[in-house]
Amino acid sequence: MIEPTPVFKDNLSQLPSIEGIDHIDLVDGAGTVVATIENKPGKQGSVAVYHYLKTVFGSLDAKAAEHGLAVFGEHTADARNRPGAHPNVDRLIVIAEGGEPLRIEVLPSQ
Repeated sequence: MIEPTPVFKDNLSQLPSIEGIDHIDLVDGAGTVVATIENKPGKQGSVAVYHYLKTVFGSLDAKAAEHGLAVFGEHTADARNRPGAHPNVDRLIVIAEGGEPLRIEVLPSQ
């Protein structure tokens, strides 16, 4: 597990590669996909964080969400100040504050 710094870019450089990942699905307790994060420009940082959380924690519960918020660094404060600006950070905030845990499914490129 990494020791997150306050700077997202620095944290990102410590995460495992996302090469070979097509997208990540987040699945609720009923088996419904509630979000998909595609491995494309503008979303690759989120793919890296969620992939890392899956690797370290196995699922997205409050403990994993808290760690993910630390990994997102300065984006977490921005998300708290501007709800909706960072939906993948917003999701972690909700779970960290007691929202339903989610399963993280990492789907490889074909």
